[in-house]
Amino acid sequence: MEDSELRARRARSFGERAAQYAEHRPDYPADAVRWALEPVRDREVVRVLDLAAGTGRLTEVLLGEPVSVIAVEPDAAMRAQLLGRLAGVAALAGTAEDIPLPDERVDAVLVGQAFHWFDPELALPEIARVLKPGGVLAALWNTDDDRVPWVAGLAGITGTGVRYTDRRHDRGETLPDNGYFGPFEQTTFGHTHRRTAASLTETIATHSVTLLKDERQRAATLAEVRAYLDAQPETANGEFDLPLVTIAARTRKL
Repeated sequence: MEDSELRARRARSFGERAAQYAEHRPDYPADAVRWALEPVRDREVVRVLDLAAGTGRLTEVLLGEPVSVIAVEPDAAMRAQLLGRLAGVAALAGTAEDIPLPDERVDAVLVGQAFHWFDPELALPEIARVLKPGGVLAALWNTDDDRVPWVAGLAGITGTGVRYTDRRHDRGETLPDNGYFGPFEQTTFGHTHRRTAASLTETIATHSVTLLKDERQRAATLAEVRAYLDAQPETANGEFDLPLVTIAARTRKL
Protein backbone atom coordinates (compact mmCIF):
# COMPACT_ATOMS: atom_id res chain seq x y z
CA MET A 1 0.00 0.00 0.00
CA GLU A 2 1.18 3.51 -0.80
CA ASP A 3 2.46 5.40 2.26
CA SER A 4 0.61 8.51 3.37
CA GLU A 5 3.44 10.96 2.59
CA LEU A 6 3.77 9.75 -1.01
CA ARG A 7 0.00 9.76 -1.41
CA ALA A 8 -0.16 13.36 -0.20
CA ARG A 9 2.63 14.39 -2.59
CA ARG A 10 0.79 12.79 -5.49
CA ALA A 11 -2.45 14.53 -4.52
CA ARG A 12 -0.69 17.91 -4.43
CA SER A 13 1.29 17.42 -7.63
CA PHE A 14 -1.24 18.55 -10.22
CA GLY A 15 -1.04 22.30 -9.68
CA GLU A 16 2.41 22.60 -11.23
CA ARG A 17 0.90 21.37 -14.53
CA ALA A 18 -2.48 23.05 -14.15
CA ALA A 19 -2.56 24.57 -17.65
CA GLN A 20 -1.60 21.27 -19.26
CA TYR A 21 -4.13 19.45 -17.08
CA ALA A 22 -6.88 21.79 -18.28
CA GLU A 23 -5.87 21.27 -21.92
CA HIS A 24 -5.17 17.56 -22.00
CA ARG A 25 -7.30 15.71 -19.44
CA PRO A 26 -10.56 14.13 -20.72
CA ASP A 27 -14.04 15.26 -19.81
CA TYR A 28 -16.82 12.94 -18.60
CA PRO A 29 -19.70 11.39 -20.54
CA ALA A 30 -22.97 13.28 -20.09
CA ASP A 31 -24.79 9.97 -19.57
CA ALA A 32 -22.62 9.23 -16.53
CA VAL A 33 -23.37 12.64 -15.03
CA ARG A 34 -27.10 12.19 -15.64
CA TRP A 35 -27.01 8.76 -14.01
CA ALA A 36 -25.25 10.26 -10.99
CA LEU A 37 -27.92 12.95 -10.63
CA GLU A 38 -30.94 10.78 -11.42
CA PRO A 39 -32.07 10.29 -7.77
CA VAL A 40 -32.49 14.06 -7.29
CA ARG A 41 -33.48 15.00 -10.83
CA ASP A 42 -37.09 15.79 -9.89
CA ARG A 43 -36.24 18.39 -7.24
CA GLU A 44 -37.41 21.89 -8.06
CA VAL A 45 -33.88 23.32 -8.05
CA VAL A 46 -30.94 20.90 -8.13
CA ARG A 47 -27.83 22.40 -6.55
CA VAL A 48 -24.64 20.48 -7.28
CA LEU A 49 -21.22 20.72 -5.66
CA ASP A 50 -18.29 19.67 -7.85
CA LEU A 51 -15.87 18.70 -5.09
CA ALA A 52 -12.13 18.71 -5.83
CA ALA A 53 -13.12 20.26 -9.13
CA GLY A 54 -9.59 20.72 -10.47
CA THR A 55 -9.59 22.71 -13.69
CA GLY A 56 -13.31 22.15 -14.23
CA ARG A 57 -13.49 19.15 -16.55
CA LEU A 58 -16.53 17.80 -14.68
CA THR A 59 -17.88 21.28 -13.94
CA GLU A 60 -18.09 21.95 -17.66
CA VAL A 61 -20.26 18.88 -18.23
CA LEU A 62 -22.49 19.85 -15.31
CA LEU A 63 -23.05 23.27 -16.87
CA GLY A 64 -24.82 21.50 -19.72
CA GLU A 65 -27.40 20.07 -17.30
CA PRO A 66 -30.41 21.85 -15.73
CA VAL A 67 -28.64 22.31 -12.39
CA SER A 68 -26.96 25.05 -10.35
CA VAL A 69 -23.23 24.37 -9.90
CA ILE A 70 -20.66 25.44 -7.33
CA ALA A 71 -17.06 24.21 -7.39
CA VAL A 72 -14.63 23.63 -4.52
CA GLU A 73 -10.93 23.04 -5.22
CA PRO A 74 -7.93 23.30 -2.86
CA ASP A 75 -5.17 24.11 -5.39
CA ALA A 76 -4.98 27.77 -6.39
CA ALA A 77 -3.44 27.10 -9.83
CA MET A 78 -6.08 24.51 -10.70
CA ARG A 79 -8.82 26.83 -9.45
CA ALA A 80 -7.45 29.68 -11.57
CA GLN A 81 -7.66 27.50 -14.67
CA LEU A 82 -11.29 26.67 -13.86
CA LEU A 83 -12.19 30.32 -13.40
CA GLY A 84 -10.39 31.29 -16.59
CA ARG A 85 -12.16 28.63 -18.65
CA LEU A 86 -15.66 28.81 -17.16
CA ALA A 87 -16.78 32.38 -16.65
CA GLY A 88 -19.35 32.94 -13.95
CA VAL A 89 -18.83 29.68 -12.04
CA ALA A 90 -18.43 30.08 -8.29
CA ALA A 91 -15.17 28.31 -7.35
CA LEU A 92 -14.15 28.28 -3.69
CA ALA A 93 -10.96 27.23 -1.93
CA GLY A 94 -11.59 24.16 0.19
CA THR A 95 -11.10 20.44 0.63
CA ALA A 96 -13.34 17.41 0.98
CA GLU A 97 -12.46 17.35 4.66
CA ASP A 98 -13.32 21.04 5.16
CA ILE A 99 -16.00 22.20 2.69
CA PRO A 100 -16.70 25.97 2.79
CA LEU A 101 -20.50 25.62 2.57
CA PRO A 102 -23.29 25.75 5.17
CA ASP A 103 -25.20 22.70 6.33
CA GLU A 104 -27.65 21.10 3.88
CA ARG A 105 -26.68 23.45 1.07
CA VAL A 106 -26.65 21.13 -1.97
CA ASP A 107 -28.66 18.29 -3.46
CA ALA A 108 -25.69 16.42 -4.92
CA VAL A 109 -21.94 16.20 -4.48
CA LEU A 110 -20.05 14.93 -7.53
CA VAL A 111 -16.36 14.05 -7.53
CA GLY A 112 -14.40 13.52 -10.73
CA GLN A 113 -11.12 11.58 -10.61
CA ALA A 114 -10.42 12.62 -7.02
CA PHE A 115 -12.33 10.58 -4.42
CA HIS A 116 -9.34 8.26 -3.95
CA TRP A 117 -7.32 11.22 -2.63
CA PHE A 118 -9.81 11.94 0.19
CA ASP A 119 -9.56 10.85 3.82
CA PRO A 120 -12.93 9.04 3.98
CA GLU A 121 -13.15 9.18 7.78
CA LEU A 122 -13.16 12.98 7.59
CA ALA A 123 -14.62 13.55 4.13
CA LEU A 124 -17.76 11.41 4.37
CA PRO A 125 -19.26 13.19 7.41
CA GLU A 126 -18.33 16.58 5.89
CA ILE A 127 -19.97 15.69 2.58
CA ALA A 128 -23.04 14.46 4.46
CA ARG A 129 -23.14 17.75 6.37
CA VAL A 130 -23.49 19.89 3.22
CA LEU A 131 -25.99 17.56 1.54
CA LYS A 132 -29.72 17.96 1.93
CA PRO A 133 -31.69 14.94 3.22
CA GLY A 134 -31.70 12.22 0.60
CA GLY A 135 -28.99 14.00 -1.38
CA VAL A 136 -26.61 12.16 -3.70
CA LEU A 137 -22.89 11.56 -3.46
CA ALA A 138 -21.40 10.30 -6.71
CA ALA A 139 -17.83 9.65 -7.81
CA LEU A 140 -16.58 9.19 -11.37
CA TRP A 141 -13.29 7.87 -12.69
CA ASN A 142 -12.09 7.88 -16.29
CA THR A 143 -10.07 4.70 -16.74
CA ASP A 144 -7.89 3.63 -19.64
CA ASP A 145 -9.61 0.71 -21.36
CA ASP A 146 -6.66 -1.65 -21.30
CA ARG A 147 -8.76 -4.47 -22.74
CA VAL A 148 -7.64 -2.82 -26.00
CA PRO A 149 -4.18 -4.25 -26.85
CA TRP A 150 -2.40 -1.02 -27.76
CA VAL A 151 -3.73 0.67 -24.61
CA ALA A 152 -2.48 -2.22 -22.48
CA GLY A 153 0.93 -1.89 -24.10
CA LEU A 154 1.04 1.80 -23.32
CA ALA A 155 0.04 1.19 -19.71
CA GLY A 156 2.90 -1.24 -19.38
CA ILE A 157 5.34 1.54 -20.27
CA THR A 158 3.95 4.36 -18.14
CA GLY A 159 2.65 2.88 -14.93
CA THR A 160 0.43 5.96 -14.90
CA GLY A 161 -3.27 6.66 -15.01
CA VAL A 162 -6.20 4.57 -13.85
CA ARG A 163 -6.63 1.30 -15.70
CA TYR A 164 -9.99 -0.35 -16.13
CA THR A 165 -8.91 -3.98 -15.59
CA ASP A 166 -7.00 -2.99 -12.44
CA ARG A 167 -9.75 -0.85 -10.92
CA ARG A 168 -13.16 -2.15 -11.97
CA HIS A 169 -13.65 -4.25 -8.82
CA ASP A 170 -12.16 -2.06 -6.05
CA ARG A 171 -14.55 0.88 -5.84
CA GLY A 172 -16.04 -0.62 -2.67
CA GLU A 173 -12.71 0.02 -0.95
CA THR A 174 -12.60 3.61 -2.15
CA LEU A 175 -16.25 4.24 -1.25
CA PRO A 176 -16.55 2.29 2.00
CA ASP A 177 -19.63 1.42 4.01
CA ASN A 178 -20.33 4.07 6.63
CA GLY A 179 -23.04 5.53 8.85
CA TYR A 180 -23.80 8.54 6.66
CA PHE A 181 -24.76 7.00 3.33
CA GLY A 182 -26.60 3.97 2.05
CA PRO A 183 -25.12 1.24 -0.16
CA PHE A 184 -23.25 2.36 -3.26
CA GLU A 185 -24.45 1.50 -6.73
CA GLN A 186 -21.88 1.22 -9.51
CA THR A 187 -22.02 1.17 -13.29
CA THR A 188 -19.79 1.95 -16.27
CA PHE A 189 -20.02 4.06 -19.40
CA GLY A 190 -18.01 3.91 -22.59
CA HIS A 191 -16.08 7.08 -23.36
CA THR A 192 -13.32 8.32 -25.66
CA HIS A 193 -10.76 11.11 -25.68
CA ARG A 194 -9.68 12.48 -29.05
CA ARG A 195 -5.88 12.55 -29.11
CA THR A 196 -2.75 12.60 -31.22
CA ALA A 197 0.56 10.94 -30.31
CA ALA A 198 1.79 14.34 -29.10
CA SER A 199 -1.30 15.25 -27.08
CA LEU A 200 -1.60 11.81 -25.46
CA THR A 201 2.02 12.12 -24.39
CA GLU A 202 1.09 15.48 -22.84
CA THR A 203 -1.86 13.83 -21.08
CA ILE A 204 0.45 11.25 -19.52
CA ALA A 205 2.73 14.09 -18.42
CA THR A 206 -0.11 15.33 -16.16
CA HIS A 207 -0.48 12.03 -14.26
CA SER A 208 0.77 12.12 -10.69
CA VAL A 209 3.18 9.20 -11.11
CA THR A 210 4.87 11.06 -13.97
CA LEU A 211 4.85 14.38 -12.13
CA LEU A 212 6.74 12.94 -9.15
CA LYS A 213 9.60 11.62 -11.26
CA ASP A 214 12.76 13.69 -11.47
CA GLU A 215 13.37 15.61 -14.67
CA ARG A 216 15.57 12.94 -16.25
CA GLN A 217 13.21 10.07 -15.44
CA ARG A 218 10.18 12.04 -16.61
CA ALA A 219 11.81 12.92 -19.93
CA ALA A 220 12.85 9.30 -20.48
CA THR A 221 9.34 8.02 -19.77
CA LEU A 222 7.69 10.53 -22.07
CA ALA A 223 10.19 9.83 -24.84
CA GLU A 224 9.43 6.11 -24.57
CA VAL A 225 5.70 6.84 -24.65
CA ARG A 226 6.03 8.96 -27.78
CA ALA A 227 8.19 6.35 -29.52
CA TYR A 228 5.63 3.66 -28.68
CA LEU A 229 2.73 5.75 -30.01
CA ASP A 230 4.62 6.62 -33.18
CA ALA A 231 5.14 2.89 -33.81
CA GLN A 232 1.52 1.76 -33.38
CA PRO A 233 -0.72 1.72 -36.47
CA GLU A 234 -3.68 2.94 -34.39
CA THR A 235 -1.85 6.02 -33.09
CA ALA A 236 1.00 6.87 -35.46
CA ASN A 237 -0.83 9.11 -37.92
CA GLY A 238 -2.99 12.07 -36.92
CA GLU A 239 -5.92 11.98 -34.52
CA PHE A 240 -7.35 8.88 -32.88
CA ASP A 241 -9.76 8.02 -30.07
CA LEU A 242 -8.24 6.90 -26.79
CA PRO A 243 -10.75 4.33 -25.49
CA LEU A 244 -11.87 4.94 -21.92
CA VAL A 245 -14.32 3.42 -19.49
CA THR A 246 -15.92 5.79 -17.00
CA ILE A 247 -16.67 4.06 -13.69
CA ALA A 248 -19.48 5.78 -11.78
CA ALA A 249 -20.61 5.08 -8.21
CA ARG A 250 -23.45 6.78 -6.33
CA THR A 251 -25.17 6.68 -2.97
CA ARG A 252 -27.73 8.71 -1.05
CA LYS A 253 -27.47 10.40 2.31
CA LEU A 254 -29.30 8.45 4.99
